[in-house]
Amino acid sequence: MVVLVDILHPAHVHFFAPIRTQLLAQGHRVIVTVRDKEIAAVLLQRMDIPFTLISRQKAGLRLIGEMLIRTGKLLRICRKEKPDLLMGIMGPSIAVAGKILRISAWVFYDTENAWITNWFAYPLAERIYTPECYGGKTRGNQIRYPGYHELSYLHPSRFEPSRTVLQQCGLKPDDPFIVVRFVGWAASHDIGEKGLTADQKRAIVSTAATFGKVYITSESKLPADLAQHALPGPPEIIHHVLAFARLFIGESATMASEACVLGTQAVFISDTGRGYTTEQEQRYGLVRCFTRRQLGEALSFVKHNLSDAQAGGKTKRAHQQLLAERIDVTEYVMNQIHEFMPKKSCSPKTGDR
Repeated sequence: MVVLVDILHPAHVHFFAPIRTQLLAQGHRVIVTVRDKEIAAVLLQRMDIPFTLISRQKAGLRLIGEMLIRTGKLLRICRKEKPDLLMGIMGPSIAVAGKILRISAWVFYDTENAWITNWFAYPLAERIYTPECYGGKTRGNQIRYPGYHELSYLHPSRFEPSRTVLQQCGLKPDDPFIVVRFVGWAASHDIGEKGLTADQKRAIVSTAATFGKVYITSESKLPADLAQHALPGPPEIIHHVLAFARLFIGESATMASEACVLGTQAVFISDTGRGYTTEQEQRYGLVRCFTRRQLGEALSFVKHNLSDAQAGGKTKRAHQQLLAERIDVTEYVMNQIHEFMPKKSCSPKTGDR
């Protein structure tokens, strides 16, 4: 088979990387297209994954123009390469291209409040894969699975945290540290959203710093007084860092979930939630969700958690329960592809581009 994977965000690189590896090992051909957003292209380069850049991130109303450009380029690539299957997260362009060219398009998504994209893309895609905890309405062929996107690449069968990786970047995994994440609010599902103010960010860092070293990862430029806390080392070490952190605090639902599935307690601060962070809070207690107006409550929880000598044991037991109840998502996706393959009359082709 020929499979095309469309990447819109750095997290999508991680989601599809192990799936791509298995497809190649089985003799299939994988084409990767990418949107130039944050470090998506950089991650692909550092993972030695060939790709074709088909658009650059735009914001606001310019997102519409960007989508038209990338969809046009994707159509040309599909006509040339003739893929049997298109896959992507969110997937507006692959949904359109698949519908026009009659190619199977599979959309994987977990963000309910991206209502514009969801309303548009879901009915066009052949399949929409969502976690069981997804709370939004879908117009189309929805397939639910008992997992999270982050268990595609951070399941214990796929990822093992390394102390050596941290030490090579000058970090000390055995010393207490807290990871803080601030986002840029330029995604389509961020329209109408507001993030933490500079003073709120300072309050978070100041509170956390009384319990250990603070490392910040941020999509937007940090104020000068917070820049000293910027996480050292290349961006691809972040999952190793999260795994050894005492606590995660941030505006990113994805990174909160990453911390959760790695066994690190997470504090998620956002005015809009996600089905998966709600489940991770209510079912496992590994994520605590707060709005911006609840920052005081969030900081109280941070102090309580970091002062509680029993917190580590509670988190470990909850993490073990999560891994026992949620699936290896890469294995699940590969099984879905294997069931789809007999319907195709093509012979496997090796290589990628």
